[in-house]
Formats: sequence, structure tokens, C-alpha cells
Amino acid sequence: MPADTLPDTTIHEPPVTAGEAEMLIFTLERSRATFGWKCGGLDAAALHKRHPPSAMTLGGLLKHLALIEDHHVARDLAAQPLGPPWDAANFDADPDWEWHSAADDSPEQLYALWRAAVARARAAWRAALAEGGLDQPAKFTTGAGESPNLRRMLVDLHDEYARHLGHADMLREAVDGLVGEDPPQA
Repeated sequence: MPADTLPDTTIHEPPVTAGEAEMLIFTLERSRATFGWKCGGLDAAALHKRHPPSAMTLGGLLKHLALIEDHHVARDLAAQPLGPPWDAANFDADPDWEWHSAADDSPEQLYALWRAAVARARAAWRAALAEGGLDQPAKFTTGAGESPNLRRMLVDLHDEYARHLGHADMLREAVDGLVGEDPPQA
């Protein structure tokens, strides 16, 4: 598999005196790198391999987390509707569309989709934090009429990765025995 299809797994440690926003971003980036390592370098058979009783696959995780990245940017930071490929999905008819449709995507498509969503999210978070920091309200209002601050949204995004890192760890170990906590660094 060409190296450009592999997710970025580089971890850049912040200074030990880093502020809150920098530490929250670092935590998210470390989880992204670990997730990329757990999913990286696999062929279609490995990405789409199910391990019953779960229907979850590494390819489904890649597509799901790409959706989560784009969802947070669209809803929380831009107050915009989701763009392609999410805007063509009928989530009302199939709320788990990204999980199911990942089986139709090649490794290159899945890696590119996740990497592009992460790149968009990185740029959007940089701009939003430069604009007003963690205390500024997100661009949406909850059903209860509240606008959570960006701190909460950033923690929620990281929590989604934390929730799925264990899944990725177990699925990858079942595919080829790869284990470990952090990706090897160059």
C-alpha cells in the first residue's frame, strides 16, 4: 500500500507548561495518531473483517470518525450543514449509514476520507480557538436552549476517539496481532 494512504501517526508533545487549549488539542491529536496507527496499512479484507458477534470493522470506524470530525466542525464551529459524502446519506432511513457503507469503500478511499476530515477539523479548531478561545459558545443550541462552550465540544470530540480506541485496538489485534498503546515514532 502506498505510504500516502496511511494515516498520520506522528505525535508532537507540547511543552510541559502548555495551557489548557494546547493540552486538550494534544490529547485529541495523540488519540488521532493512535487510532491512525491501529487502522493504518491494511488492505480491504483486513479493514472490512468482522469479528462476531460485533458487526464493527476498522473500515467502519474510519468512516464513522471521519463523520464525527466533520459533524463537529459543521455543527459546532461553522453552523453549516454537512457536506459530501455525508449530505448524500439518508441517516433517517439508516442511522448507521457510515458503518454499513464503509464495506463499499477501498482502503484508499477510507484513509483519504478520514485524513481529509481530520485536516478540516484541525484548521477549523485552530481558527475557532484563535478567534475566542475555549470559553466561546459553539455555533449551535441544544434542545434545552443552551450553547455549550468550545471546551465541551473539544472534550466531546476526544471522548468519541477514546470510546473507539479500545475497539480499534481489539479489532487490529484480531486482524494481525498488532498491539501497543502509542504508535512508533520516527
